[in-house]
Amino acid sequence: MLKNAGYSTGLIGKWGLGGPGSEGHPNRQGFDSFFGYLCQGHAHNYYPEYLYRNDERVPLNNKVPTSGRYSGSGKASEKNDYSHDLLANEALSFITRNKNNPFYLYLALTIPHANNEAGKEGMEVPSDAPYSGEDWPQQQKNHAAMITRMDSDVGRIMKGLKALGIDDNTIVIFTSDNGPHREGGADPSFFKSSGPLKGIKRDLYEGGIRVPMIARWPGKIRPASVSAHISAFWDFLPTVAEIAGVESPTGLDGLSFLPTLTGSADNQKRHDYLYWEFHEGSATRQALRSRYWKAVRLKPSAAIELYDLATDIAETKNVADDNPKIIARMEEHLKSARTESPFWTLFEK
Repeated sequence: MLKNAGYSTGLIGKWGLGGPGSEGHPNRQGFDSFFGYLCQGHAHNYYPEYLYRNDERVPLNNKVPTSGRYSGSGKASEKNDYSHDLLANEALSFITRNKNNPFYLYLALTIPHANNEAGKEGMEVPSDAPYSGEDWPQQQKNHAAMITRMDSDVGRIMKGLKALGIDDNTIVIFTSDNGPHREGGADPSFFKSSGPLKGIKRDLYEGGIRVPMIARWPGKIRPASVSAHISAFWDFLPTVAEIAGVESPTGLDGLSFLPTLTGSADNQKRHDYLYWEFHEGSATRQALRSRYWKAVRLKPSAAIELYDLATDIAETKNVADDNPKIIARMEEHLKSARTESPFWTLFEK
């Protein structure tokens, strides 16, 4: 959509929707340039032997393991190519190349994900500084160091926009794809990564699916403003379409949240509900949010749990028995929100 509107489009980082030669490859899905991982599993290694630039493999200096490289010690040699550092440098290069024309950059950073490769599990980072002296488990030092490294590189990108004189004409959106995880020795409870929310990654409670979103657009978004507008990732495309002044595709579930970003809440359209389902493990899980009501069903035959997020954001009290009319409405939404598919059926074992 943005490519057709005259934008230079770039993807840097993790892509899991189509490997080499497939129709799902980024260059066949609208991206002029791509640098990064073409596979979910490959992206779980921070010292890979190669990354991709468009269709071509780019060899990296990681063919010979160094002492501690996969041990989670945080002592991996700086001589090796840590993939995150390459992605951050590539982002600055893309922005610089396109400073004089409209551009869209999807920067899909991988940290602080764990390395999930068999025998190499851990939170990989070249150094656990500045937390080396902390009395923490090693993996928590590494976890914190990964986040600090990412934060520093976001800072570099912001400074780069300013140095190029385009920071006032660039909207920057920072967000995440799920709640905190427990892989690779990470412990969500150690840093209280879920805050007051219940659950972690793969849960349909708020701790698994509710994520931060920070947006900066000088002259358009009021600094330090906060919104309680309820939105989801499927709202991103129509929002970007409105920002770019192009027509959004028809038949989408998403609603532009541009009025909320620009302080025009009275013009903001709102969802009747948001729906999720998760297919992993023994049963399909479902969740639905309608205003401040949140319904969760852990398997198709289970009773619906109901929470009032206005008073119970941590989802500690199931109030289903006290609200039969709300449960009936949620039950109808859970049925109508989904489209039957031979690939994604409601199942339980």
